[in-house]
Amino acid sequence: MLNSIRSKVFTYLGQRGERSKKVTGNILVSFGVKGLSILVGLVLVPMTINYIDPVQYGIWLTISSIVGWMYFFDIGMGNGLRNKLTHAIAVNEMEEAKKYISTTYAVLFLVAAFIFLVFFFVNPFINWKSILNIPATLTLDIGTIILIVLGSFCLQFVAQIITTILAATQQTGNTAIISFIGQLLVLLSILLLKKLVPGNLMNLVLILAGMPLLVMILASIYLYRTSLRSFMPSVRDIDFRYAKPLLGLGGVFFIIQLGALVLFQTDNIVITRILGPEYVTEFNVVYKLFSVMLMGFTIIITPYWSAFTDAYSKKDFGWIRSNIITIRKICLCLSIASVTLCAAAPYIFRFWLGETVVPHSSLTIAMLLYTIVFIWQTAHVFLLNGVGKLRLQLILVISSAILNIPLAFLFGKYWGLAGIVSVNTILFLVMGILFYIQSEKIINGNAKGIWNK
Repeated sequence: MLNSIRSKVFTYLGQRGERSKKVTGNILVSFGVKGLSILVGLVLVPMTINYIDPVQYGIWLTISSIVGWMYFFDIGMGNGLRNKLTHAIAVNEMEEAKKYISTTYAVLFLVAAFIFLVFFFVNPFINWKSILNIPATLTLDIGTIILIVLGSFCLQFVAQIITTILAATQQTGNTAIISFIGQLLVLLSILLLKKLVPGNLMNLVLILAGMPLLVMILASIYLYRTSLRSFMPSVRDIDFRYAKPLLGLGGVFFIIQLGALVLFQTDNIVITRILGPEYVTEFNVVYKLFSVMLMGFTIIITPYWSAFTDAYSKKDFGWIRSNIITIRKICLCLSIASVTLCAAAPYIFRFWLGETVVPHSSLTIAMLLYTIVFIWQTAHVFLLNGVGKLRLQLILVISSAILNIPLAFLFGKYWGLAGIVSVNTILFLVMGILFYIQSEKIINGNAKGIWNK
C-alpha cells in the first residue's frame, strides 16, 4: 500500500526518473518534518510572548530582523555555490566541487569576522533605544543583547553553508530535519526557563539565537563524517581563484538579495517607527498563521531549484515544462486553501492566543492577498534562479526595493498595518506577471534580449 501511495505521488509531482524521485522524496520528508516544525512554531509564539510581554517580544522580532540582514551579505556566494556545485555534480567534476565548497567557507568566514569586528567597535555609539522606539520605562541593556544576537548570527552565517550543500546535492529534507531539531530545543529550553527564571529578554535571546546555531554546527560535523564525506571542506582545497566564478554569478544574486532585504526585512522597522513595537507583534502573529501556506509551498518548491539547474544543464526542457505546470497547479490549490484559512482566522487566533493579541480583520485580508501573490511569483523565481536567468529579476527587485520603504510609510500612515502589507503585495504582483512571461519564453526556447539574460 505504501509503495502504491509513493508511486502515485511520484507520478503527480515529478513524472518519472531519478531527478524527479529526488525532488519528490525531499518534498515528502520535508512535509513530515515541517509539519512538526509548524506545530512547534505555533506553540512557541504564545509561550514566548507570555514569558516576557508583547512589547519585548516585538523588540526581539525587530532586532532579529535587523541582524538577520547579514544573511544577505554573503556576497551572493551561497546561491552562487548552489548553482556551481549542482552543475559540477551533474558533469561529474568532484574536485571542482570540493574547491568551490572550501573556498566559500573561507570567504564567508572572512566576511563574518569583518562584520562582527566593525559592529563591535561601532555598537557603543548607537542609540538603539531611539532607533527601535523602546519605551523609556523599559530598562534593557539593548546594546549587549544586539551584540550577542549578531555574534551568533555571524557564526551561523558560516555554518549555514551546509544547507546550501544539502540543497545542491538534492537533500533538502535533511535541511528541514536540522531546522526542526533546532526549534524543538528552543521550545524545551523556554519551557525550562519559564520554570526556573523570571521573564527576561536577555535569557530569551540566548536561547533563540544560540540553540539553532549549536544544532547546525553539530549537524555539519556529523554530515561531513557520513553522507557528505566526499564534499568535506579542507584548507588545502581553498583556492581563491574559484571565488571569481562564484562571485560572478553570486554578485548578481547578491544585488538581488539586497533588494530582497528591503522587501522582506524592513516591515518590522517601518511598523515600529510608525505605530510602535506592540504592532510588530500583531503583524507577526498574522504572518505566522499564513506562513503555514508559505512554508508548505517552500517545502515543495525548494528541491526544484537545483533540479531545474540539473535539467537545464542537460537540456531537458520537457522535464522543466511538465514540472512547472504541476507547480502552478499547486499554487492554485494553496491559494484556495489560504482563502479558507483567512475565513477561519478569527477562531484560530482566539483559540491560539486568547486575548493576548487580537489582530484586525483588515490585516488578515491583506496578508491573504500577499500570500497568494507571493506564492505565484516565487514559483517562477525558483525556475529563473535555477537556470541562471537573473537580469530581469535584478532590475525588478531593485526598482521594488527603492519604492517599498516610501510607499510603506505612506500606506502605513493612512491604512495602518494592512497598508504596509499591501505595498509588498502590489510589488510582488507586478513581478509575478513578468516572471511568468519570462519563464514561458525560456521553456519555449524563444527568449531574447532581457528575457534571456
